Amino acid sequence: MTAAEGIRDGSAPKKLALKVTVDGWSAAAIVAALLVAFPVMAVVALALFAAEPVFGHLAATVLPRYVTTTALLLIGVGAGTAVLGVTSAWLVTMYKFPGCRMFEWALLLPLSMPAYVIAFVYTELLDYAGPVQGALRAAFGWSGPRAYWFPEIRSLPGAIVMMTLVLYPYVYLLTRAAFLEQSAGVVEISRTLGRGPWRSFFSVSLALARPAVVAGVSLALMETLNDYGTVDFFAVQTLTLGIFDVWRNMNNLGGAAQIATLMLAFVVVLVAAERFARRGQRFHHTTRRQRRLPPAALSRWGSLVAVVACMIPLTLGFLLPAGWLARDALVYIERVADDAFLASVANSLLLSGVAACIAVVIAIVLAYGLRLRGHPVLTAATRLASVGYAVPGAILAIGVLIPLAWLDNAVDGFLRARFGVATGLILSGTMVAVTYGYAVRFLALSLGAIETSMARITPSIDGAARTLGAGPGQVLVRVHLPIIRGSILTAVILVFVDGMKELPMTVIMRPFNFETLATQVHYLSAAERFGAAAPSALAIVLVGLLPVVLLSRAIARVHEAGAEMDPVGEEMD
Repeated sequence: MTAAEGIRDGSAPKKLALKVTVDGWSAAAIVAALLVAFPVMAVVALALFAAEPVFGHLAATVLPRYVTTTALLLIGVGAGTAVLGVTSAWLVTMYKFPGCRMFEWALLLPLSMPAYVIAFVYTELLDYAGPVQGALRAAFGWSGPRAYWFPEIRSLPGAIVMMTLVLYPYVYLLTRAAFLEQSAGVVEISRTLGRGPWRSFFSVSLALARPAVVAGVSLALMETLNDYGTVDFFAVQTLTLGIFDVWRNMNNLGGAAQIATLMLAFVVVLVAAERFARRGQRFHHTTRRQRRLPPAALSRWGSLVAVVACMIPLTLGFLLPAGWLARDALVYIERVADDAFLASVANSLLLSGVAACIAVVIAIVLAYGLRLRGHPVLTAATRLASVGYAVPGAILAIGVLIPLAWLDNAVDGFLRARFGVATGLILSGTMVAVTYGYAVRFLALSLGAIETSMARITPSIDGAARTLGAGPGQVLVRVHLPIIRGSILTAVILVFVDGMKELPMTVIMRPFNFETLATQVHYLSAAERFGAAAPSALAIVLVGLLPVVLLSRAIARVHEAGAEMDPVGEEMD
């Protein structure tokens, strides 16, 4: 009987039941997603219900300076990465000049250089006691610092330059992919309408690539918000540094959580700005007969300008600092056999490896749960779990420690009351806390790689396996995992490498006397022992080259695929 029939005969209408079926895989995926998303929710809760709220005092004293400095840092890095990334992407995609094929992948190399590493390298080079100023004083006979002016490397502009040099590859990578996908017909139509090369670039090519540019800049700015080593070393008072200052110096976790929540607002603004920048805009190819614009040959002077323009970010962002690190590492080669260095290497490998495996397992559970039954609850929980990469590590560290500390206190109180046994800290302040934090922070990397790869598997394969009697677990193990093993390996490498470079979360949550390569570089450089920090820094850079190699190979495949298009845009048989 329908509701209308019930009303007509005077009886109460029957309620329509909404049946939502949750199987084991979906339940496991929801639980995993909530565990990953819980630290972010814990930070917001602590900020709202802080035991000793100091936000008013902070707002009247240091908070305006933190916000202003952070905003200026974001503006500077955003502008710098956009200029370097778009310029280099346009040159290597649209023009032929000596070395252009080499620059296609070499311009990604600065991505392997952490910002705090390049910061201490240039400090050693450009500081008053460094070789550059020493050579200038010797050449011009300057007697002291008052006899000449030299830009201060440890400053806000210095931090902007350091981060720009290592973060522009985010913009370069996405923008170049957008340029490669553009059809020659669009640019040619612009030229026939009387627009020159520059006007066609700004009004057509750059406009079509704008979503990619904005996405790349957003990624670079999120990494800027996460930075702690550079701003601490350069004494640039950002919100990240404010979290450490309020927590450690003022011993106020609630105040630190309130600053962290303010940083979350910055992240939300960045994500909203990226969405707003491409609101209502959709770019589609109107035909499958797409033809790529052939690279134009440059003149001798044009080629020289292009080579110099590409060499500047590559040299300053990778070649020069990597060469200086290698030089210092050779001078301090005996540190490689030092117990402290070997312990930091082992700790870094263990921590990053375990976190990578956990993040990939969680990502597989989430992706497969969505594939089996992608109802709205699971979809929302998965998307919420993916925000960890957009949240600075200092914020996540607070969010991880809050529930773990509560759980430690609950277990300790229970055992004291029942058995008179004090357990102390079981989870917080241990490897468990750091590994949990890494998994939360980098889950989005592994989930993106695995979810994309799993989506390319046709559902008919699942149906065929199920008709042969295989259950969901057997389908995953015997069908999906062998097919996506390449993406699984990629996800492991990405999480592993980012874990090796992670600094703020490690500084906050690491166990006592537990050093990684990142923390060792940070503390040695803060103590002005730049040479001693070089072996650890070089090891981080060498490990960071792994994803760069993978990205370079992917770009090469895209280039080769584009070269196999005939003049009218049809794929060759």
